[in-house]
Amino acid sequence: MGFSSYEYSVLVLVLAMMVATASASNFYQDFDMTWGDHRAKIFNGGQLLSLSLDKVSGSGFQSKREYLFGRIDMQLKLVAGNSAGTVTAYYLSSQGPTHDEIDFEFLGNLSGDPYILHTNVFTQGKGNREQQFYLWFDPTRNFHTYSVIWNPRQIIFLVDNTPIRLFRNAESMGVPFPKNQPMRIYSSLWNADDWATRGGLVKTDWSKGPFTAYYRNFRAYTSTSSNSFSNSAWQDQELDANSRRRLRWVQKNFMIYNYCTDYKRFPQGLPLECKNSKV
Repeated sequence: MGFSSYEYSVLVLVLAMMVATASASNFYQDFDMTWGDHRAKIFNGGQLLSLSLDKVSGSGFQSKREYLFGRIDMQLKLVAGNSAGTVTAYYLSSQGPTHDEIDFEFLGNLSGDPYILHTNVFTQGKGNREQQFYLWFDPTRNFHTYSVIWNPRQIIFLVDNTPIRLFRNAESMGVPFPKNQPMRIYSSLWNADDWATRGGLVKTDWSKGPFTAYYRNFRAYTSTSSNSFSNSAWQDQELDANSRRRLRWVQKNFMIYNYCTDYKRFPQGLPLECKNSKV
């Protein structure tokens, strides 16, 4: 029996979904616990990971493999209650003095006060490209998806598939762009009460510890690994009109710091890529 073009398309889609399901992430297979001893744990058959912080130590993990371009998704549920002084970092980074890096950092706060999502991009060892946001939900009550789309033209930061930040390739203006150094995925939970909450004014309350963050549903969409999903939409991903509207909505209502508007910090002139940052 022959297939119509429609039936063939459906069959291809179903097979692709089966392959994707078969290659779903397992924290045992995809990550190494790198520090913190028993404070970093994998359970539920490799489907759930937790990091904890106590007065002695924090904890962290890193991916077994490196990535050069792709879409990275991870679901996190952040430290609940009084998380002041703690930082949950989730980022991609290469190594060395001229490393590249793409950062999510979640700065804890007193109970009832919002987390601050701190983002940054390093190119050839240079960062200082901070943008900070409040979130439009409580990130401690449920899991939410934090994503990076990284292709040769741009880096898009997303929260629950809503874009919050766009960093375009501005090499034509003399600004380096991460495109040659493969990066690993890292995450850590650590004490940073010298700066994390209200500039260090609020210290970690160790009586509320240990502090724990949870991770699940890691996905890596790349073009180079049999252990990653084969979806290639990220390679040419641009923000459509609806995504640009969502990005403007986030930046208007939830952005609390943007280095591209900090004239006091850059009295000699804003960084060159800021001219290329309008949505």
